[in-house]
Amino acid sequence: MNKTIKFIIFFIAIFAISFLVPNFSKAVTPVTDESSLLSAISSVGDGETITLQNNITVKAPIVIQKQVTIDGNGYTITGSSDWTSTSGNQTMFTAQLSAGKLTLKNINLQNGPKYGVQSYDGATVILNNVSITGFKYGGVLANGGNVEVIDLHLGYNGTGANNGIEIAKGASATNNPTLTMNGTLTSDSTENVVRVAENDSLTEFTITNTPDTTNKIVLTDDKVVLTDQYNNVIAETAVPDKVTGTAGDKKVIVTVMVNEQEIKFTANEGTKITADLVKSHIVLEDNEQIDGFYTSADYTTEFNFNDPLNADTTIYAKISTVEAIVPETEPEVEEKDETPKTGVENYLGLAVLVIIFSSTVIISMKKKHTKMER
Repeated sequence: MNKTIKFIIFFIAIFAISFLVPNFSKAVTPVTDESSLLSAISSVGDGETITLQNNITVKAPIVIQKQVTIDGNGYTITGSSDWTSTSGNQTMFTAQLSAGKLTLKNINLQNGPKYGVQSYDGATVILNNVSITGFKYGGVLANGGNVEVIDLHLGYNGTGANNGIEIAKGASATNNPTLTMNGTLTSDSTENVVRVAENDSLTEFTITNTPDTTNKIVLTDDKVVLTDQYNNVIAETAVPDKVTGTAGDKKVIVTVMVNEQEIKFTANEGTKITADLVKSHIVLEDNEQIDGFYTSADYTTEFNFNDPLNADTTIYAKISTVEAIVPETEPEVEEKDETPKTGVENYLGLAVLVIIFSSTVIISMKKKHTKMER
């Protein structure tokens, strides 16, 4: 085999390996400050991961138009009090347009002049083990983009009123916003955990719940509702009249009044519920019992569980106190002591017998002696 053929075979082998062997160039890029973070975002390719190795303070918004994961490694990115950007977008992180896909995980975002993170016009933001707090406009903005929640904690975000996740559509956005629940969503406030914005551009939005999600976001006729895994209502916010939402089965809110307590859970619109289902949401004291379910607080008309629910419904549970039944106690019977006597008790008894016997013998002898003297 001549040198030319060997060279050709070697070249072909190198070329094949470059396609068949996995690409190991997607190395983790560590960052420790704002400058290295911006540099890493600029240099990484699609699908690569940037890993923080320190808390970072940023002074301007960060825009991403590629697929990138930022692993916070438990660290915090804080918006500087000396925020220098004067652009219209003042959100800390923005995934922009359809090419933008930002995954944030194991990270805390805090303090900023507008939002913590937004997905804009077709872009996607995925939030996994993320905490967001202290942003003046809101925590998360689905601005004509897609937001997926895997594990998100919201502190207080907003000025005056809390604003956790805002579903919106800017005037220049061409896509409708979507929100997917795929895990856990918690919030320090139950006000506006999820809020649908009211503006002329937003007319439609979509909410999706994966089969295994813990928290769910559902829609009633006029509300967007956050529930737990048992369908108990955690938060509810009104949907503007001109906006139409899509979220699978439409829900109704069932409010159960138990004394002064108000319990809320959701059920599918048009379905029937059962008394057992209502009871499963009520926690009673040990001395309480449920006497029935009614349509009003005066307990005059019983609630009809045969009627399907077509609107939000209030049910009044009549509760009564049950007197504790104390079981009767039988009089105590003195038990006969059948334990054999031993020791001192036996000797005492024997001494008494000896005395009685001796006395009898002495008396008998005296009587006999007296007769003989006569």
